[in-house]
Amino acid sequence: MVAIILLIWRQQKLTTTFATSHSLPQVNFNSQNPAFTPELGPRHKLSYQQWLDILRQEAKVVAEKPPQNLTILAGDSLSLWFPPDLLPEDRNWLNQGISGETSDGLLKRIDLFDRTQPEIILVMIGINDLIRGVGDEEILANQTQIIRYLHRKHPDTEIVLQSILPHGGEEATWEGREKLLAIPNSRIRKLNEELEKIANQQGIQYLNLHPLFTNKQGDMRREFSTDGLHLNPQGYLIWRTALQIYHNHELASQFHGQQKRQSKDRL
Repeated sequence: MVAIILLIWRQQKLTTTFATSHSLPQVNFNSQNPAFTPELGPRHKLSYQQWLDILRQEAKVVAEKPPQNLTILAGDSLSLWFPPDLLPEDRNWLNQGISGETSDGLLKRIDLFDRTQPEIILVMIGINDLIRGVGDEEILANQTQIIRYLHRKHPDTEIVLQSILPHGGEEATWEGREKLLAIPNSRIRKLNEELEKIANQQGIQYLNLHPLFTNKQGDMRREFSTDGLHLNPQGYLIWRTALQIYHNHELASQFHGQQKRQSKDRL
């Protein structure tokens, strides 16, 4: 995983150049202009129950005719707002994110996509727990239950637990800024260390995105965020690159493993 992080940092200048060349909006934290808003249509005005109904219906459609290379995004607004045109093209995607979601909320609704047949499930959850004052032990307990449930219901699926991202600290402009400032980014980093341990114990993959988004102070880098909490297109490009490199790394590992097994069979 360290190699993946180094590769992403190596590609970061290229990614930033890509973002600039495609006229993606640059974000000024001190600007009074409206921040980048994903194209969600009326969805951002839905109630939580309305969200559940929509996600249940979307999962039902996918389950009735499972697409190849299906990957599910399970999480909060960070997953929800992942621009479809920035997701890796070699997969079919089912977005099961809800704005403001917590680990307890996700745990209670992951049965919505029980009948789907995903190849990969990507989980990112936890920042809203911290904002709401949930303790680390409860967050970790919920994450463990989420992983165990997914393992049980999707035994042939690759489950990837992603780290919680940092926030913008003093430079954040999100409306709940004071709540963010009450959460030291050092706490998020330590929480991620515990999440990695859980992933290892449960035998699933862990993707540490956290260091890709931090500055020298350990805060969210302003060029990747709209308000110190949510990501802008440049931030999603970094996430996309991490997913692509991770997937390529896994494919290479599987290939080499197959080669070794074939060599042993020939012996």
